[in-house]
Order: sequence, then structure tokens, then C-alpha cells
Amino acid sequence: MSANLTGGMVVSRALARYGVRTVFAVAGASHSFLLDALERDGFEIISSRHESGCVGAADGYARVTGKLGVALIIADQGTPNAINGIATAFHACAPVLVLIARLPNSWTEAESEYDSAKHPLVDSITKWARTVPAAERLAEYVDTAAKRALAGRRGPTVLQVPQEYLQATLPNAGSAAQAAPQLSRAAADPAAIEAAAALLAAARRPLLIVGAGACYGAAGATLRTLVDACDLPIAGNGLGRGLVAEDWERSFNWPIMQLVAKEADVVCVIGARLKQRLGYGLPPRFAADAKFIQIDVEAEELSRNRRIDVPIAADAGLACAQLLAALPRRPLERSFWIRDALRERFAYLDALANTPLANDAIHPLALGRRIAQCAPDDAIFVGDGADIQTWMYGALRVRQAPGFLDHYPMGAMGTGTPLAVGAAAAARELANGGTPRTVVLTTGDGSFGFYPAELHAAARAGLKLVCVIGNDGAWGTELHGQMHALARTVNTELGYLHYEKVAEGFGCRGERVERLAELGPALQRAFAHDGPSVVNVLIDRDAGAAIKKNPLAQMIMFDDLATNLKAQHAFAG
Repeated sequence: MSANLTGGMVVSRALARYGVRTVFAVAGASHSFLLDALERDGFEIISSRHESGCVGAADGYARVTGKLGVALIIADQGTPNAINGIATAFHACAPVLVLIARLPNSWTEAESEYDSAKHPLVDSITKWARTVPAAERLAEYVDTAAKRALAGRRGPTVLQVPQEYLQATLPNAGSAAQAAPQLSRAAADPAAIEAAAALLAAARRPLLIVGAGACYGAAGATLRTLVDACDLPIAGNGLGRGLVAEDWERSFNWPIMQLVAKEADVVCVIGARLKQRLGYGLPPRFAADAKFIQIDVEAEELSRNRRIDVPIAADAGLACAQLLAALPRRPLERSFWIRDALRERFAYLDALANTPLANDAIHPLALGRRIAQCAPDDAIFVGDGADIQTWMYGALRVRQAPGFLDHYPMGAMGTGTPLAVGAAAAARELANGGTPRTVVLTTGDGSFGFYPAELHAAARAGLKLVCVIGNDGAWGTELHGQMHALARTVNTELGYLHYEKVAEGFGCRGERVERLAELGPALQRAFAHDGPSVVNVLIDRDAGAAIKKNPLAQMIMFDDLATNLKAQHAFAG
């Protein structure tokens, strides 16, 4: 290793060992020596426009590649700006390293109003946050930050670097001259696997629920065999969608399937947390007497809210392989119980999507189904917004994992745009010169307004990205909620704005669609475009009212918040 390296060179070489080839940065003089080193080492640098957008793009990259996502921001005003992106990555368990450059140590005031040597803003939303204490320890701290982000339950870490360390001259690369630390994977207790297999084998209406942990554990091939050979239906949530291609016969997305989850007698939760989206594992979402198996890499996660009958602390991929070995093969009989139980919902959605509206208006469900017709089978879907996201669950089928990213579980609308930028950058990197998977962002007009400038990052980088805005001219969920509660609206009207012109201003292709007859050709043009394209689709505002009134239209349910406390107390008794 040659002598006289800059600190930036050391950090660049340390990151390269983790297979990272793309980083995201809000431009700033504080990172100059690091940016110089990254560019010289062949990294692609995607230029973000906001700190939360930068972290969000690194998050999207991490979810799609499974590798470390890297975001470069500055301290002081930069860190507060990044909070939403960091918190979203934390709750989504995305392995992101936020490298924060701060002013030189000698500039630190004894009684500064904001003490950047501490990390109070990020301590509760990161797995680990530190400041590098000396330039010669840069590689060591990068390794620790990467290890903490990638090990066990994944999540973001923050590493703050005084800017003089990045330009410091160092005699060697330190630990960056060695291979990156290896991370081990924990297998399951054989006795617990046998108990789980016995429950699943005897079940009349079994159900597998898989989340991000199953995706990070590379459990897809094993899960496909479990479904096909062991007669087990599956529901994917978040990053777990597409591990088994969604066919709505035996594989479903959780939001569309959850209406009948209460009929399952044995539930096996793999790499997913029993939080609000999964009804906390309690009634009314699940039967009180259902038997639960839970596989999670973090032992503390087991028996969250609901007492688990067979808790298994293990890597999801290894545990699934053990479970497959322990289960008997059987003919396909019981795995279609979900399909049959959902017949009424499917019939309702089909009728809704196929019923023409007055004046050739566009129902959001019809919009989703047109997108599904245009998107390739290996598309990566990014979901954002509220009502529009609900309708997309009834339209889009994810067929390859990782293939679905959204703002869940934090629910910070607007993050879909930077997530899509990161996903598109990841798709291009993984294609390695071939044709990358197409990234499709579906969002609402309200959510699009948060980070539209991140489209400039996609345009400058020449990323392939299709953004479809379902524009109802309002904060749709709030509008219909107010109509239900007040019979009028307050502060929810946005107007049918020309978001396609915003996209054009940032260097993207833009198009506005107002009638159903225009929709198919417009989407085809967007998918054919070699670069970022935005289709601003005016949708029927009245459609959102059904989500408030008809359970068959509800994909995201909040009644658990009001009813589960009582159910939990009943369980305790």
C-alpha cells in the first residue's frame, strides 16, 4: 500500500471492500477530499438536493442491493435536515451509513449552541453514532459503522468526521488494507424447528408472513419450495414481497390478504415484526386461538405484543432451510384457502377497476392496473402516498424480490421519490452494463410535493425511472376523513397542479393525463423513455371515499390502534 494517502482515500478504500460502488451526496466543500478519492476509485456519485433525500436514496440503494447504502452530508444544518431520512431507514431496518463531515476540531466553541461533538439528534434513530477521534482511525471507524449497520437487525449508523481528517496525510490505509470483517449467520435451535414443523404439518389453514428479514436472509428459493412442495400459502409485506412471485393464488401481498388472516389456524412470521401494520399479531386481525411461530434474527423481537408459541431466534434464510428439511412434502390442497376466502374482495376490486366512470375519468385502481400491464415482470415498485398506495395494493403484483419499497413502517410520505432514485441507481449497478430492472414509483400529488427536487438527481445521473402521480387535487385521505367527520373540508385542497412541468424543470420527461383513453399510450411512452419520466394522472377524487366506508377497499387498517389494547388485556387474562 503506497504511503501519503489522504483520509479521503482511506475512507474510499474502506468502503470499496463492502462492494459499494455508488454513493449519494449533498455537495459540500467539507467532503472535497473524500469526493475526489471516491471519483478516482470509480464510485458513481449521485448528487442529491436535500439531506433527507440523500439518506433516502442511500436507503433505497441498500434495500435493493442488500449492501451498505452510503450518504454524505454535513453537520450543523445538514444533520437536522436528514432526520426524516435516517428515521425512515431505522424503522425499515435499512443498512445505511451516514457520513457526516463537520467543521474542524479547532473551530468547536466551548459553549456552542449546537454541540456537533455529540449526537442527541440521531441517537434514538440509529443503531450506532460516533465521531472519529483521530485521522489514523478512519478505517477502523468505517468498519465498525458498517458492521453495526449490516449485522443482526439491520439499520442506519452515523459516523461524523472532522473535515481536517479527510484531507490529512496518512502513512498507510490502516485496517482498510485488510479484508472487511466477516459477519456470521445464526442457525435455529433444531428442537424449535421440529416444533414449528409439527404445527405447520398439522395446520388446516396455515399462513406464512414474510418481511425484510427474509429478503436480507436470501430466503426466496427456500420459500418458493415451501409454498410449492409443502402446501403453504404466503403473504409478503414490505421488502418481503416478491420472494415468492405474487400470483393471488398462493402468494399475496399482506395488505390485500389481511382481511382473511383471522381464519388462519397456524401463522409463521418470518423476518417481519408484529407491529401496527400486522395488527400486532392480535385480534381482530388474527384469531385468539391461532398458533404462532416467529423467526427473527433478533431474539428481543420474539413475542412482541403477542406471546409466540414457537419462538426462533435465527437468520431467516438458514431457519427456512432447516424448516424445509423438517417438513413433509404434500399435495396442493390447503394452500388455496386464502384465494377462496378472498373471492368477495377480488370480485369487488375487479368490478371497481372495470366500471367506466363518467366523462372518461380515471379511477385510481384502474390506473394501477394499467401500470401493471405496462411494467415488466421484474419491475421494482416503490410505493408512496396514502389513498393511492391503498389502491396500488389491489393492482400491482411483485414478482421478484427485492421488488417493493415504501415508507412503511414510519409512514413518512414523500420518501418514495428518494427511495426510487436509490433503487434505480442500485438497479443500474447490479445490471453491470446490462439492462437494469425498471423502477416504478407510484405516488400521490401530496406526497410528490415533499422531495420533487430529487428527480434532478435521477436526471443528472441518467437513471431509468418511471414516476406516476395519482393526482386528486387534495390530501385525499384527510379530505375524505374530514367529509366523514365534519361533512366539509378544511386545509385539504391542493388543486390539480401541473406536476409534469415541475418534472420537466428538473430535466425529466413530463406528461399530463386527464382521461382514461389517454392513459395507456402515455404510460407506454413513459416506460419506453430512456431516463426519468413523470406521468401526472388526474384521478377521480370521489374514489377515495370507498376506503373510508367499505372494508373490501381497505388495505391499510388502523382499527387495531383502538381495539388491540383491549385484546391484549384479554390475552393477559
